[in-house]
Amino acid sequence: MATTADLRVGAVLRFNGDACLVLESEHRTPGNLRAFYQVKMRNLRSGKTFEQRFRSGETIDLLRVERRDYQYLYKDGESFIFMNPETYDQFPVSEAALGEQSRFLKEGDNVQIAFNDTEIVSADLPSHVNLIVTYTEPGVRGDTATNVTKPATLETGAIIQVPIFVNEGDRLRIDTRTGAYIERVKN
Repeated sequence: MATTADLRVGAVLRFNGDACLVLESEHRTPGNLRAFYQVKMRNLRSGKTFEQRFRSGETIDLLRVERRDYQYLYKDGESFIFMNPETYDQFPVSEAALGEQSRFLKEGDNVQIAFNDTEIVSADLPSHVNLIVTYTEPGVRGDTATNVTKPATLETGAIIQVPIFVNEGDRLRIDTRTGAYIERVKN
C-alpha cells in the first residue's frame, strides 16, 4: 500500500472501486489545521473529473500501470484502431479514453497507451503535432495590427483559431493539450 506522499500527476489509483487518474496533486498546510492533499482526478470508467481531499499520510491503493507505444491506424465508428508495432496486434480504443486530444490524431501517429492489466487507463498523444490547414477564409489585407484570429479546419477535421495570416495549405504546429496554434512550420 502507498501513502498520499506517493501521489504524482499521472499516477493511477483505485478510489471508490474505480480506477482514477491523478491530474493535479497539491500538498496544503493551512495555518493551525492539519496538512492535507487536494487532488484532482478523472474517473477512467465514466470520464468525469472531480476533486478529493486526502489526509496527509493516509493510505491509498495505487495501481500498476504499463505504458507502451502504439501506432494509430484508423477510426471505426466510435472507436480508434491502434496497432502494436512489434506484434502487429490491433485493438480498439474508445473516444472517451483519448479525450479531446483525439481530434488531432491522424493515421500513422504514435501514441503512448497506458494499461492496467487489460483495461486502458489513458492515451497520451505527442504534446505537439504538425497538421495542414484544409480550409480557412482568406485574410483581409491590413488587418494585422491586433491579435485577430479566424477559424481554420485542419486535415484531421479539427477546427481551431489561427492568426489572420494563415492560409490553406499551410502546415501548423498545434499544442494537443490545449488545442492552440503555436507556429507555422516549413515543409
